[in-house]
Amino acid sequence: MTWGIPTTLFLQFHVVISLIGIASGLIVLYGLVTSRPFAGWTALFLATTILTSLTGFPLPPFGFDPPRAIGVLSLVLRAAAVAGLYVFHLAGAWRKIYIATAVAALYLNTFVAVVQSFQKLSFLQPLAPTQSEPPFVIAQLVVLVAFIALGVLAGLRFRPAASASA
Repeated sequence: MTWGIPTTLFLQFHVVISLIGIASGLIVLYGLVTSRPFAGWTALFLATTILTSLTGFPLPPFGFDPPRAIGVLSLVLRAAAVAGLYVFHLAGAWRKIYIATAVAALYLNTFVAVVQSFQKLSFLQPLAPTQSEPPFVIAQLVVLVAFIALGVLAGLRFRPAASASA
């Protein structure tokens, strides 16, 4: 049991909200790159990715491990993104802080999705059983380079109107 819910059901909920967070985050990233703020998608992205991190902590195995370290880092990034968007309304440096932290948080969720995919999907497991083999490293490198490039492009292009975050 996790928070009074059978652990398998809780894990399914965690995975579903994680996938919703990644999908909505990709839509938000598209909006950043095209300078179109999608307020509803952004709120969904931030809420589901925060919830993803929070629901990851009570899942076994217990103790402070790399997934929990990523969860803590992700929550810190999300806090800065929320502050930049909803408290400081992207004024001044907060526009770039918001872009950087939102893109980095989405990257971390995608990084974890790739890790989990190589661990759980039967057709990927043989390609990288220890997750140090070239297919895994290449997949993670492609994801990293794509997010860096899209983040830089978003930083150059995203110029929302003053009322866009309201």
